Amino acid sequence: MTEKLESIGEREFVLFRDLIYKESGITLNESKKALLEARLSKRMRGTGISSYKEYYDLVKKDKTGNELTLLLDVVSTNLTFFYREIKHFDFMNNVLIPELAARHQNNPAAQIRVWCAAASSGEEPYSILFTLLEHKLFQTSWNLKMLASDVSVDMLKIASEGKYARKRVDKVPQAILNKYFNKTGTGADSVFTVQADFRKMIQFKRFNLMTPEFPFKHQFDFIFCRNVMIYFDSPTREKLVGKFYKYLRSGGYLIVGHSESLTGLRHEYKYTIPTVYQK
Repeated sequence: MTEKLESIGEREFVLFRDLIYKESGITLNESKKALLEARLSKRMRGTGISSYKEYYDLVKKDKTGNELTLLLDVVSTNLTFFYREIKHFDFMNNVLIPELAARHQNNPAAQIRVWCAAASSGEEPYSILFTLLEHKLFQTSWNLKMLASDVSVDMLKIASEGKYARKRVDKVPQAILNKYFNKTGTGADSVFTVQADFRKMIQFKRFNLMTPEFPFKHQFDFIFCRNVMIYFDSPTREKLVGKFYKYLRSGGYLIVGHSESLTGLRHEYKYTIPTVYQK
């Protein structure tokens, strides 16, 4: 398809807006019309379709759900970097991990469960993992299982490969690079790949937070869900934090993004510090 797409009409905008809200919780108001148009056109060019309505019909008729997944891939935002919002990693070091160690001091085989609920291209879950492993109180005998999920299959593929260009690891301390990454190439063209043994410690899985009931059989010690709820309206945020609460163990923490808070939402969490809440 080489022809230039026409602007999206109001009727088509509403159709896509409602579909995206239903399937992902992302709220798109009128001011986001140009953004949606740009991102839809990217996927439509891949299908050879030039009509927004025709593409909408394709998404709805695809019984496999694959096209819907690809649509959500291009709509979702995936800005991230290693050790983003460093205060959360300071909280892990100063409060969260010492609490885990105190709770399990007599149980060297304790089960530690962690969920990074918006993994994007992997920088956040790897930052969480390295912070855990580097702490002097972390016990290598602990049964650590970490889930890193995202709605985007493209981002999860990058995350599971754990391969990053030089500029993507600028915020990673040299000691961490030396210990957990393999380097290939030189200078600005060098590539850093998380070593296989550490990649295997994280289960990367596509998961839609709008799933009515989470399928987990266990509770988590802490959940990172950062810079996702800014795209949701209040009812969606309230419902989501309620589901997180159900799957946090008593005393566990929910950590949200620096632009997010639970203010104005009905919830049962105890405020700890800005953007950190405890069950």
